[in-house]
Amino acid sequence: MSYQLVNPATAEAMETIEHTSLEQTDDAIANAKSAQRRWAGLAPAERAEILRSFADAVAGDVENLAALEVRNSGHPISQARWEANHVRNVLEYYAGAPERLIGKQIPVAGGIDITFHEPLGVVGIITPWNFPMTIASWGFAPALAAGNAVIVKPAEWTPLTTMRLGELAREAGVPEGVFQVLPGKGSVVGNRFVTHEDVRKVVFTGSTEVGKTIMRGAADQIKRVTLELGGKSANIVFADADVDKAAATAPSSVFENAGQDCCARSRILVEASVYDRFMQGLEKSVAAFSVGDPTKDETEMGPLVTSVHRDSVASFVEDDKVAFRGSAPTGPGNWFAPTVLAPSSLDDRCMREEIFGPVVAVVPFKDEAHALEIANSTEYGLSGSIWTRDVGRVIRVARGVESGNLSVNSHSSVRYSTPFGGFKQSGLGRELGPDAPLHFTEEKNVFIPND
Repeated sequence: MSYQLVNPATAEAMETIEHTSLEQTDDAIANAKSAQRRWAGLAPAERAEILRSFADAVAGDVENLAALEVRNSGHPISQARWEANHVRNVLEYYAGAPERLIGKQIPVAGGIDITFHEPLGVVGIITPWNFPMTIASWGFAPALAAGNAVIVKPAEWTPLTTMRLGELAREAGVPEGVFQVLPGKGSVVGNRFVTHEDVRKVVFTGSTEVGKTIMRGAADQIKRVTLELGGKSANIVFADADVDKAAATAPSSVFENAGQDCCARSRILVEASVYDRFMQGLEKSVAAFSVGDPTKDETEMGPLVTSVHRDSVASFVEDDKVAFRGSAPTGPGNWFAPTVLAPSSLDDRCMREEIFGPVVAVVPFKDEAHALEIANSTEYGLSGSIWTRDVGRVIRVARGVESGNLSVNSHSSVRYSTPFGGFKQSGLGRELGPDAPLHFTEEKNVFIPND
């Protein structure tokens, strides 16, 4: 079985990718299990050095990786370069972990008590199509650092950069079997990660619906999971904020990567007294947002990933709810103009469901309590922004919003040095940050008597 890739900006056919079979998946898991024992047996400093070599290999391939992402995913070239460099940075950061997986000595009577962080074994990582190489690195870098073998199944639509990372790993000296990439269908490769007893953990980023299926399947073996799922994040703008800056930066918070981002601030909540002023500023900034050829440095937003996904995004847009639109190319490609909606009800579909495209809904709120009520009226809780000059309000609202990642007077959500993950149905567990390698280990306690 195979899949024909299509350039989302031109609609031109590209590579045909052969899918991994069930038998090939089982062989890869067996190889990973054998290789993991040798990998975990290396001195921590040796594992660290190999990960640094992997980071260096990625650094030397940034332009190639970025070009692959532009062709395969439609990401603007400037964004794709950032993504490739981010992978390098994540690897470099976790290259410091093998020598710092430090246990504890716990005071006890009659002897000493010590703990170890033992690797789980084989880890299966299932990545999404929206940020293929960056999200893959969030799983494989700390997992490798902790002494595990890793198998990555990239999304069917966008496998090219992850496949290239697999080649770079081998070139950098990662032992055979320790890091493998298996392109294929989730129903075959991904499902086998869940059902195979030698895969000790599954890391999944994608839809909440599929995440629930994985969690149910993992329960049969009490298998560990990390799930990063959907989002319906709120960008909350209070009247005392720098309203003009909030309006100027709002497009990048939701239209970056064509809105194909779980952290997209797809609901903007604006205090009623400055709503009209905010909308005027937002209209100007949306009109100025550059949508076009992803190979050009000045482009801020490219096409949607497939025509099927474009149709899904379009289904959320009702003409009578459109406040204004930006511009986008016409002709071949999965283009969709940035769109701002003014819904008539908080129950409108655009306020409740994840659109995963360049569409944002803007609604007014009365006061702080009302803003929190609206922000939390969703099953998701991944990200969000708070705009205000009042430090006390920052603390109250940040504590009150049911979300795992918040930014104040900005829209940053992800840093490799800080933890990332969601509340409620946005996921389970945390990625990134200094503790990520520990999530790929078991803590072992050992008592040694003194007689």
